Amino acid sequence: MSRAALVAVDGGGSKVDAVVVTRDGALLGSARVGPSDGARAKGELAPVVSAVEAASRSAGADPGRQPVASLGVFCLAGADLPSDERSILRRVQQHGWTTETVLRNDTFAVLRAGTERTWGVGVVCGFGTNCSAVAPDGRTYRFPALGWIAGDWGGGSDIGEAALWHAVRSEDGRGRRTALASRVAAHFGFRRPRQVMQAMYFGRLAESRVAELPPLVFAAAADGDAVATSIVDRQADEIVAMAGTAIRRLRMTELDVHVVLGGGIFRNRFAPFFERIDDGVREIAPTASLNVLEAPPVLGAALLGLDRLGANGRAKARLQVALTDASLDHRLEREERG
Repeated sequence: MSRAALVAVDGGGSKVDAVVVTRDGALLGSARVGPSDGARAKGELAPVVSAVEAASRSAGADPGRQPVASLGVFCLAGADLPSDERSILRRVQQHGWTTETVLRNDTFAVLRAGTERTWGVGVVCGFGTNCSAVAPDGRTYRFPALGWIAGDWGGGSDIGEAALWHAVRSEDGRGRRTALASRVAAHFGFRRPRQVMQAMYFGRLAESRVAELPPLVFAAAADGDAVATSIVDRQADEIVAMAGTAIRRLRMTELDVHVVLGGGIFRNRFAPFFERIDDGVREIAPTASLNVLEAPPVLGAALLGLDRLGANGRAKARLQVALTDASLDHRLEREERG
């Protein structure tokens, strides 16, 4: 078996992907796991441990006999403040999977996966939302991504909360009429939004399940619902605000910066959403371009590793083919269900 040089991990709020790669870009093993109970708590590492161990076994390596590879690149949600990074890095290193360990926020994996460059802007919009940017000279800018206490809004949780909020107010008369009233209730098996509210209040329905609602919001917006459209527009404007701020702070307004969009919210096909983002970003950086990420973000974590190892372009191209193969996504999905 070819010798493993790199363990790369991308971990967000909904899943963790891990791959084991050689220096010449060959994919030796891969694994995907869903979040464990409480996995969205900051720095919770159980899914990461499961993913790395499964990917190592997939590569024919014994995760109990360390190190598995010389370099580990871990791009994880929750690595937000410097204190978070120190704590998470220390706990990852304790497992001894790799000789050298690099920790980054998951936004950096999205950015690197979506452009052949080592600089640009990466926006993640999944369960929550975040943004990071790298200038051509290596300077970086990012947000704390701590939710509303840090001025954040967006992602599946916030869009879902807004959908339920408007649905309840549509029913009781405090707000505008919206198709979300019936659609939100039906999604959870009820006839009225008030029943959803009561189920959550009494603990029969987890509040976190509002994160399931964004597809309903985008579908209602596509059907012309004004309230749903206002939620979608707010999300687009928040993405522009993050990306635009990062571009300005790194003085990239006159550059043809690539803005990479990754995460579940960007898997919708509602064209006005992307047009609004594109228009907003181009007002700030006229030659900027959007790239909606199709590849799994773990590709970015792995490319960051190959960058650090000094791998050549052929190795990176080989890895990119392996990690954008549809069969890999299917295999990872089967591993997650298993």
